[in-house]
Amino acid sequence: MKKIVTFLAVLMMMVLPACKAPAALVDEPVDVIATEAPVMSETEVVSEPEPEVTQAVEPAAEVTAQVTVDFAKNFTLEYKDGYRLLTVTTPWMGATEPIVYALVPTGTEVSDDLGEAVVIHTPIESIVTLSTTYLPFLDQIGMLSSLVAVDTPDYIYNPEVRTWAEGGMIASVGSGPSINVEGLIELDPDLIMTSASGSPEWDTHPALEKAGLPVVINADYLEQDPLGRAEWGKFIAAFYDKEAEAAELFDALVERYNEAKALTADITEQKTVLINTAYEGTWYMPGKDSFAAVLIRDAGGDYLWNDLEGSGAQPIDFEAVVERAKDADVWINQGFAFDLAGLAGMDSRYADFKAYQEGEVYNNNLRVTDMGGTDYYEGAVANPDVVLMDLIKAFYPDLLPDHEFFYYQKLQ
Repeated sequence: MKKIVTFLAVLMMMVLPACKAPAALVDEPVDVIATEAPVMSETEVVSEPEPEVTQAVEPAAEVTAQVTVDFAKNFTLEYKDGYRLLTVTTPWMGATEPIVYALVPTGTEVSDDLGEAVVIHTPIESIVTLSTTYLPFLDQIGMLSSLVAVDTPDYIYNPEVRTWAEGGMIASVGSGPSINVEGLIELDPDLIMTSASGSPEWDTHPALEKAGLPVVINADYLEQDPLGRAEWGKFIAAFYDKEAEAAELFDALVERYNEAKALTADITEQKTVLINTAYEGTWYMPGKDSFAAVLIRDAGGDYLWNDLEGSGAQPIDFEAVVERAKDADVWINQGFAFDLAGLAGMDSRYADFKAYQEGEVYNNNLRVTDMGGTDYYEGAVANPDVVLMDLIKAFYPDLLPDHEFFYYQKLQ
């Protein structure tokens, strides 16, 4: 069982940078490791024609200020006459049909002409989240208090949500086919948000849909651009009629991210970067288009497996990793290691790497609970600018002399 948990954690680290770190870097958090299915192949977004929608809402209601989706590839937001269409183009890897949600103001009469769109009345007042990556976005728009249940609080980093769970203020309903449907029916939430893998033995939404519960698929984990993934904050905010507020926060984030990225634009001698650790002799290395590889590049690093096509992780023999990366300048994301001794305890061969010998080893577990809830897999998805600055600090500390690590720490 321990090996299975470790393997899943390793895979998770490769697809999620996948906590609450506000723009001002306050130390109050808002990836439980995110409940996402590991992505082991290249993500391709399938664009399908949206269901034909005619004039569906009478009378037309006042619509919030319109916002655009600029970085995310997997959802769209359209403003119609008195309602909005929120489309998830690829709900899970391999999906061939989009899912369309019609966001209709509460109290507005809806006709039968919305086609296959799922009607959600907004603004919602209560939500159940089955992935921790949604929590920081709720906090950013001031709607964390609308949370009425989570899948499990065991690995959640946000201290406020953990306190609520411990005090019985929010429920734990589980996930997958064994989710507590009866408990959710009793809670009667306005919305249940979850992710999907396309595998019935893992997915939660079929049981919820069968019970007639209002479930929405969030496919943020399929985004590989850090800014694209963070833009899903607009998706969540739209159910509260707060996407304009989320857009303002996102625009400021983009500006901070690009300012940090610009710091490394003129670097001529890039640091070579190794990522992750092996599992039973095999190293699962993210492709060049992966979330992790994009962050490394934007931080000015030379990712040593930039020749791997796609965004998914590919298995590499330990010996092949040694041949290419033994002299890597920097090593990041070592899973459960909290110090160099612990890292070498996983496999004594790790001590032969140059980065290990020179102490250039950085792990993304600075913020972690006693239960193992890691803020990197919770709030970092909403704050890629902070992750980027941490990586720049690790690769080129002179570029950010005043920055203090937020998600990462240097192993001693």
